[in-house]
Amino acid sequence: MGSGQVTDWQGKNVTVAGLGVSGVPAARVLHGLGAHVTVVNDGDDERARTQAAELEALGVTVRLGDGDTLPEGTELIVTAPGWRPDKPLFRAAGQAGVPVWGDVELAWRLRGPDAAPWLAVTGTNGKTTTVQMLASILKAAGLRTAAVGNIGVSLLDAVLGDEPYDVLAVELSSYQLHWAPSLRAHSAAVLNLAPDHLDWHGSMEAYAADKGRVYEGNRVACVYNTADKATEDLVREADVEEGCRAVGFTLGTPGPSQLGVVDGILVDRAFVENRQKNAQELAEVSDVHPPAPHNIANALAAAALARAFGVPAQAVRDGLRAFTPDAHRIAHVADVDGVAYIDDSKATNTHATQASLAAYESIVWIAGGLAKGATFDELVANSAKRLRGAVLIGADRALIREALARHAPEVPVVDLDRTDTGAMLQAVQEARRLARPGDTVLLAPACASMDMFANYNRRGEAFAEAVSGLGA
Repeated sequence: MGSGQVTDWQGKNVTVAGLGVSGVPAARVLHGLGAHVTVVNDGDDERARTQAAELEALGVTVRLGDGDTLPEGTELIVTAPGWRPDKPLFRAAGQAGVPVWGDVELAWRLRGPDAAPWLAVTGTNGKTTTVQMLASILKAAGLRTAAVGNIGVSLLDAVLGDEPYDVLAVELSSYQLHWAPSLRAHSAAVLNLAPDHLDWHGSMEAYAADKGRVYEGNRVACVYNTADKATEDLVREADVEEGCRAVGFTLGTPGPSQLGVVDGILVDRAFVENRQKNAQELAEVSDVHPPAPHNIANALAAAALARAFGVPAQAVRDGLRAFTPDAHRIAHVADVDGVAYIDDSKATNTHATQASLAAYESIVWIAGGLAKGATFDELVANSAKRLRGAVLIGADRALIREALARHAPEVPVVDLDRTDTGAMLQAVQEARRLARPGDTVLLAPACASMDMFANYNRRGEAFAEAVSGLGA
């Protein structure tokens, strides 16, 4: 396939794998460019049938309930990011020499000659917050931008829309990077690496390698986390453009070519004249909301990418001040009887929960749900001294209970053997009983929510509703 100008697509046989949020726009765009599009989809439910009917009305062929067979004559597959690389469809494509792109690759190839550069962010946790902070900083600098990719505006809409952007803040998952071989960002950051999605990637090495693809061909800066050596290793292995620099971020005092924190001030020693001697003040820690350690790290990563793009220091401060995080990310719900109640329902894995627990001194921890193969020994061992008590809910709570018994035997544990929606109300009441003035009751489940709730949003809302009942 060529560079993606319209002439390349006329009459091409393209198979789109998966309906859903990326498949439907991809099918529409490719059909509009003159390709012969066939959509294949594993499921055949009501939603899929509705989407199929809309596409068929345009003249797109849709095959429901068969996502494994390669349609005759296929010259290219464009896949939804979540489809696993070991699917029979992709094996068949490999044998037939048919390339496989994700929606990100398609968007990258369809960019016009004057397209906006991409500042890309990946990592196990913190991607969305960092990309939103970055977009806020870029806007404060007067640039036309959007937070796109795994969140917000679809990448295809952003590159094909009528509004010309100056620069895009792009969130990329490991899945999306796996299927985006020719993506070349202006600058990129890997925030952190922890075991996640290993069932999809097959191994930690394969997962890390897919994350590391974000650095390929970077022009100005590869931003890494000095506290997470694996991110620095990925920078070392990356094949970048001549003159591209490794730029670290740290919660401590930064060395040359790093951003960090000095006396409550975020400072830049990477994008300044004479970085051996000079540092540029960017913002105060209090400008970051909330000022929890991992969120300061997110702000430093966002600042590094913005500075790589030439944004002035003032815009970093203004952008961070203007930013408000999404719901259920260390959200302060209420103070009741001198106890703070914090909703971090978005902490669906141990790595995110570790960051959440590190933000408070004395915690009654509400945890549990679907473990997705995770283990909890390291998390509990690292956080034991901060725990006043624990209240466990959900299907896999025994795994956390056993880790607490091994590594924090003196911490009182309430084990709620119920998975109905009223369990959260009881959990909050039990947490209140364990808490003392000055403590934090923290919902940071370290697990997925689908055993009891539709999603992590609903879980966080149930927590907030239960807390509002306490104050009454």
